[in-house]
Amino acid sequence: MPIVTVQVTREGTTPDRNSVTVVEKAAIIKGVSQVLLDVLNKPLESTYVVIEEVDLDNWGWGGLPTVQYRKQRAAAAKS
Repeated sequence: MPIVTVQVTREGTTPDRNSVTVVEKAAIIKGVSQVLLDVLNKPLESTYVVIEEVDLDNWGWGGLPTVQYRKQRAAAAKS
């Protein structure tokens, strides 16, 4: 029985949102479950998918908090 945890930033997919929608979560669950069926032959009914929404302040990459990193990338793209 596989258990897969998917972490996403709580803001969703656009800056004006503060969560991932129910429809998006359903698509994630369906897609991840299908990959495990296709790759590992794990039945859909035995696959658990957990979605964790993490506040943006609790993410970082490139050595920076995510908000700072995104601002840096945006500024570089304009240059």
